[in-house]
Amino acid sequence: MGEPMVLSLRRAGFSVRASAHRNRERLERVLAAGVVEAADPQALSAESDVVITCVPDAPQVEEALFGPRGAAEGAARGTLFIDMSTISPVATRLFAQRLEDRGCRFVDAPVSGGPARAATGELTIMVGGSPSDFDAARPILEAMGTPYHLGAVGLGETVKLVNQLIIANVMIANAEALTFAQKAGADLDAVRKVLATATASNYLLEQWLPKTWFAGTFQGGFALDLLRKDLGAALDAGRAMKMPMPASALAYQLYTLRSAEGDGMLDYSSVAKFYEHVAGD
Repeated sequence: MGEPMVLSLRRAGFSVRASAHRNRERLERVLAAGVVEAADPQALSAESDVVITCVPDAPQVEEALFGPRGAAEGAARGTLFIDMSTISPVATRLFAQRLEDRGCRFVDAPVSGGPARAATGELTIMVGGSPSDFDAARPILEAMGTPYHLGAVGLGETVKLVNQLIIANVMIANAEALTFAQKAGADLDAVRKVLATATASNYLLEQWLPKTWFAGTFQGGFALDLLRKDLGAALDAGRAMKMPMPASALAYQLYTLRSAEGDGMLDYSSVAKFYEHVAGD
């Protein structure tokens, strides 16, 4: 996600410095677009007014911000940090407090839309932070998509996890119902056409699955292990609030099963393999 997001910032005219996290290949590609390389996050923040992180999970945010030569070490007072990772709102509030203790500002701004919409600058961006910090971040975020201010720090992450909870459960509902139809002998093309006009119509059925499961491939898309990670973060937050989420807990187990079977890097629609197996397909 970082590569197309950086390119969107460059198209909007922003001066951008970047530091490799795990994959230097992507950094090399954006250097050709005028991005300046920083040796590490500390060097990057020392030369920047705004620091953006977009990494897989809270431990990687911790490393980028507070690890050896982390961005927090190089940041001047007043630096605005924007974390666009999808992590637990519990963790994001702790990061915000630690940065605020250093005199820095913070917003959480996870995104939805995947690499395709990141490339076109059309991401949906869910933002938590103070009104003034949101206003400061808005021009930067608008270069990458449409930002929505949802309230205090942590609420951006909360709403992103709401999205993930819904897509995780809807994907399973699609896979279970369509495998049921196929097992009963129904023509799936006819079923899908009917559902497109019925109350069961949904984005995944109409837009996502034709490019993955229905096309006979689970390559690309959104990695199952990333969604599984997001479900874990949501369930952790639910436990902290004493909020029961039994359907999502079951969904987590089904995605964990497919991950254990080696499908973690495949699109999350590969959860359909579970139903195909039990149906004997």
